[in-house]
Parts: sequence; C-alpha cells; structure tokens
Amino acid sequence: MCKQTNKNLLKALELSQKLLHLAEEGERHRLDVGCGVLYGTIRDSAYKIRSLAEAEIERHKVRGNWLEPRNQVETKIT
Repeated sequence: MCKQTNKNLLKALELSQKLLHLAEEGERHRLDVGCGVLYGTIRDSAYKIRSLAEAEIERHKVRGNWLEPRNQVETKIT
C-alpha cells in the first residue's frame, strides 16, 4: 500500500482531469462571455494542479518515497 500523501497526489491528478472535463463541457454550452471566463479559469487551474502534482510525484519517485498503488490513476493525463 502506498503512503497517504501519494494517494492524495493521485487524487489531485484525478481532480485536475475532472476539472478539465468540466471546462470542456462548460465551454461547449456556455451562454456568454462570463461563462467563458469561468471555464477558462477552471481550465487554467486544472493545468496548474496537474503540473504541480506531476512534479511532486516525480520528486517522490526520485527520493524513493513512491510506491505504485494497485489501482493507480495515470500520472500523466493527456
């Protein structure tokens, strides 16, 4: 079993993926410019969360603090 901190990093990656999907869906159905600003902000935040989580996962791997969980979320979300 991996450490709780590593599980939390995987949850952050999963959250970033959900935020990206929300931004895409919202952009498809937006009504006005304000919605576009909101979904753009959500998208930017998702990319930032993903970038930070991926970097932290790499640091954990380099330090030997990363154990792959059984049902892992992909560490690189495309």
